[in-house]
Amino acid sequence: MLVDDPGDAPAPGSLPVVVCYVGDELGGTGPEWADLVIGDDDVEATIANVANAPLAATTLAIVLRTTPHLSVEEGLAVESAAYSMLQAGPEFARWRAENQARPEPSTAPTVITARIDDRLSITLDRPERHNAISARLRDDLTAALTLAVVDDSIRTIELTGNGPSFSSGGDLHEFGQRPDPVTGHLTRLARSPARLVHRLRDRTSARVHGATLGGGLETVAFAATVTADPDTRFGLPEVGLGLIPGAGGTVSLPRRIGRRRTAALALTNRTVDAATALRWNLIDAIDARR
Repeated sequence: MLVDDPGDAPAPGSLPVVVCYVGDELGGTGPEWADLVIGDDDVEATIANVANAPLAATTLAIVLRTTPHLSVEEGLAVESAAYSMLQAGPEFARWRAENQARPEPSTAPTVITARIDDRLSITLDRPERHNAISARLRDDLTAALTLAVVDDSIRTIELTGNGPSFSSGGDLHEFGQRPDPVTGHLTRLARSPARLVHRLRDRTSARVHGATLGGGLETVAFAATVTADPDTRFGLPEVGLGLIPGAGGTVSLPRRIGRRRTAALALTNRTVDAATALRWNLIDAIDARR
């Protein structure tokens, strides 16, 4: 549909939604088509999530059609701009009204770094919050990764997390605390752990466990090797908040599992287990040892 006059634009609730499974028997080819929707519950969940946040769902589809054709740097910029736009939108405003932010200022370190010879170990350390990514954790992780960028004698970087989860994603207690979306956009561009993991990709491995959601998953998906415990659950919950993945996920995940699977993971708001993640190539190995 071409819209010449903004008044001609369809209302969000009138946007058409098409949900389907395309397997090999229906003309799909290659592994990317498999397991997109695995049951009626997923179809119903997708329809419900799109109906609840049509602006975020539509934006996600547009971004996922765009980022695979861009460089990682360009893709991250597009994702961040779209994310910032949605932060100023009615769907995120509704979520914020229903879920008041409760910042928890703390001076405790959020990332532990240790260097042994040419190996740098970086461990997320907010176990009481399932390593939810606060502004401080993001900044501490950025600083730790920057050390490896400027010191090429570090040949191996290992990412892990303390506590019951690798990372539950963005800290919901802080969501929407930036004074305006533009400041948030510029901050994401300047302090992006995902961008640094991509830059350090060939030297970086990650071991994940428990909840590995949102920004936690989006960041480690850039690593050369991701190993998961059998108990790991993976997901992208952002559309349910009226947003899209904003920590690199529309760029990192399509490069691992394709844009269709990325869309399915985000639009169903489901989690997948380690076995499914391995089959999708979202991770590279399952190992019970931690």
